[in-house]
Amino acid sequence: MSNITYDENSIKTLSSLEHIRLRPGMYIGRLGNGSHPDDGIYVLLKEIIDNSIDEYIMGYGNKIEINISNNIVSVRDYGRGIPLGKVIECVSQINTGAKYNTDVFQFSVGLNGVGTKAVNALSEYFKVKSFRDGKYLYAYFEKGVLKNQEEGSTDQENGTYIEFLPDKELFVNFNYNFNFINKKIWYYCYLNKGLEIYFNGNKFYSENGLLDLLIKEVDEDKLYDFVYYKSQTLEFCFTHTQFYGENYLSFVNGQYTSDGGTHLSAFKEGILKGINDYSGKNFQGNDVREGIFAAVSVKVKEPIFESQTKNKLGNTDIKSSIVQEVKKVVEDFLHKNKEITDKILEKISFNEKLRKELQNVRKIAKEKAKKVVIKVPKLKDCKYHLNDNSTFGQESMIFLTEGQSASGSIVMSRNVLTQAVFPLKGKPLNCFDNKIDIVYKNEELYNIMQALGIEESIDNLRYNKVIIATDADVDGLHIRNLLITYFLQFFEGLVLRNHLYILETPLFRVRNKKETIYCYSEKEKEETLKKLKNAEVTRFKGLGEISPSEFGQFIGENIRLIPVSIDEMKEIPKILNFYMGKNTPERKTYIMENLR
Repeated sequence: MSNITYDENSIKTLSSLEHIRLRPGMYIGRLGNGSHPDDGIYVLLKEIIDNSIDEYIMGYGNKIEINISNNIVSVRDYGRGIPLGKVIECVSQINTGAKYNTDVFQFSVGLNGVGTKAVNALSEYFKVKSFRDGKYLYAYFEKGVLKNQEEGSTDQENGTYIEFLPDKELFVNFNYNFNFINKKIWYYCYLNKGLEIYFNGNKFYSENGLLDLLIKEVDEDKLYDFVYYKSQTLEFCFTHTQFYGENYLSFVNGQYTSDGGTHLSAFKEGILKGINDYSGKNFQGNDVREGIFAAVSVKVKEPIFESQTKNKLGNTDIKSSIVQEVKKVVEDFLHKNKEITDKILEKISFNEKLRKELQNVRKIAKEKAKKVVIKVPKLKDCKYHLNDNSTFGQESMIFLTEGQSASGSIVMSRNVLTQAVFPLKGKPLNCFDNKIDIVYKNEELYNIMQALGIEESIDNLRYNKVIIATDADVDGLHIRNLLITYFLQFFEGLVLRNHLYILETPLFRVRNKKETIYCYSEKEKEETLKKLKNAEVTRFKGLGEISPSEFGQFIGENIRLIPVSIDEMKEIPKILNFYMGKNTPERKTYIMENLR
């Protein structure tokens, strides 16, 4: 029995600032180091930009300037500026802001009054300067605590300037990935046509909203001209492509909802009903949507998100109105555009035929799988999965390893709650230019699909991170390319939604009698040798050489992952053709120039 006294002195009340710093995950989702687009440093940036976007939506200021240098972020807008008497409260006191007033901000993302305060609390330093009608107020904070303020006259245009440096104590070894930021800024522009955003001096601008987004993503691969519609609260655009699966970009009040939600399911249902009502047929949803690429944006007065990071919309009250509006628009469009309508119905009929052809192949593959004692051979599963909707589920990952020797160390050192392991037999088949039926005919490819749970839809993915763990030699790199090709060819949504990674493992162990340091590159090794005197160097030739006791630290808290990302959907066929298609003089030249 414990001797600790439980009385009034055991109860602690934290200030909002202390609470944010003690439990940052409750406010920004995850910390991370900048290697994933949902990491905390991007949430901090987004919270500040969102306030400037809200000003533009309300009709004030059509320009935003963003600069990032040495991880110091600054954002300047030309809106109304925060009212000078409330600047300090607005950036430091929870539940303070104008967004509770729907006359001032009708369709805001940051409705909880937390965003800027969380940025302030989680920053090494935070500066705010508001310019209003020839006057300004400046305030300087450190870790959320006010250190200095001043006010006076100015000739600057109205607006707000914010500068901050994320706290290195919380965001360890972080760096901003400008590719992630470029993508986010383009989304802001597509959702707010006419807005100019400058990032480190580069201009971002969209004249045609979501139509521009789809043109950039899949223009060359579209089967027919885009279906586009915009009203005050709903905007969408779609086409079909030759790609496998369904791909959607969905937004609520300018916020990218990577996990969709009620607005996306309503949009899908509306398309299906519109096509079925027009054609008088009863097509299946999968047949209508196979190969679709779409973007949909809704404005909701009181959005209910399923997490602080706002990745999934939960409002059920909006569903029927979206379904009806989309259905009506689609039906009207089909009546007025016969040439496009014929192409849409032709694509649906092709999908229907392909599904029926695949049914036989699927049946044979599943009968073969039933003969195996375990559902997925060799899969060492974990307890929690992505679709559990739990914190552990968000942390779930599966390692696709090269053979049994490499998987042995990971199996013995993994966290059995959140880390699964699937060892590959050898080199997977090159899927480039193959049809989807090859997945059912090839045992290895079939088992990967079953282990991940993605046969029917990427929405059923069982792990948040799919990690390719191969040796850094020629064979390992080849296997890595073959697996990336497999996912891009048949399950590109897995890559586009940022679920695919490559595991970085150390190449060298440098140690002396006092200290051991693991190095991931020649440069790190050379720098370490300068620090450690009388050190010996061990070169790891493969993952199988690293003992389980050592391996644990490389897949634990300090795991190093390289995200596999594609900027635009239309790049996929070009990339696959270049790397995995027939040998060309261009590829031979590229290989010769990049040999290490």
